[in-house]
Amino acid sequence: MSNLAVIDLGSHSTRMVIEELQADGTFIEQKRRKIDTRLAQGMVENGGALTELAMQRVLTALEAFKVDFMPYHDIEVTGIATAAVREAKNRTEFLDRVYEIIGIDVQVLTGDQEAYYDYLGAMCALDTRDGWLLDTGGASVELVSVADGMAANFISLSFGAVKLTEQFHLGQDVVVEKELAAASRFVADQYAHLAWVDNTEKRPIIVLGGANRALARLDQRQKGILKTTNFHDYRMRAEDVLAIFNTLKGMPKHKRAQLLGTEANRADIMIGGLLPLVELIKQTNAPEVIFSASGVREGLLQEYRLSKIS
Repeated sequence: MSNLAVIDLGSHSTRMVIEELQADGTFIEQKRRKIDTRLAQGMVENGGALTELAMQRVLTALEAFKVDFMPYHDIEVTGIATAAVREAKNRTEFLDRVYEIIGIDVQVLTGDQEAYYDYLGAMCALDTRDGWLLDTGGASVELVSVADGMAANFISLSFGAVKLTEQFHLGQDVVVEKELAAASRFVADQYAHLAWVDNTEKRPIIVLGGANRALARLDQRQKGILKTTNFHDYRMRAEDVLAIFNTLKGMPKHKRAQLLGTEANRADIMIGGLLPLVELIKQTNAPEVIFSASGVREGLLQEYRLSKIS
């Protein structure tokens, strides 16, 4: 059987999944790794270019991933990059350095492609036909309107957990209400310019992204769901999401870190990471939030699977 390794150079994390393609077209996961590399960190202060420190964190992660995938026989390695690389002024230099390590030309996804793969990955894994699909990354969010299982509208917006945190200084020990209000208005204004984002139908919001995953795990712990790390198809009432956000924004950073537990490394960007979800709830009056563990990488796997069996 052939193997496929998908490497994802995200704005916050660098990830790899290795899958074995079966004769019937399905995949069996062989290995999955994630290293928090914060590629988008410092871009605002660096004039829109990736910093040397951030690039080096990713390159070090890729060295480790190479050790993982090299022993596999008959393996195809593919790579994608999202908003941080897409927007970086020095992206060509960075991608050349990536090629030197893993020997592949990484595909830089457009915003539309990222939103499409999010939709493909999530909707193939969830029994939900209608909703708003929101993927909050480090440097962008992808938003898809899903109706009867189909993507009716989609867009990539140039703000995310890291970018909002840096632009509005939300990573300070204590979040300044004036800065948070400015960030909230900014996000709300971005949504308000999308004619297709409305509250005429009370549809759930399907979420992806690290901050949203951390929210799911936090809610599970608070509700005593301690025996599972699985959050796929986990559901929260919208009012509970808003309540947790209000609690987190009033805490100093070290208290947020304690509350987040294993996700403590997100304490400084958690407010910026949840803000796109919070404002979308307000914009759409969504009653419920559904968490998906499947997104852009799984969307790519679906496309690869279909290409092999067609």
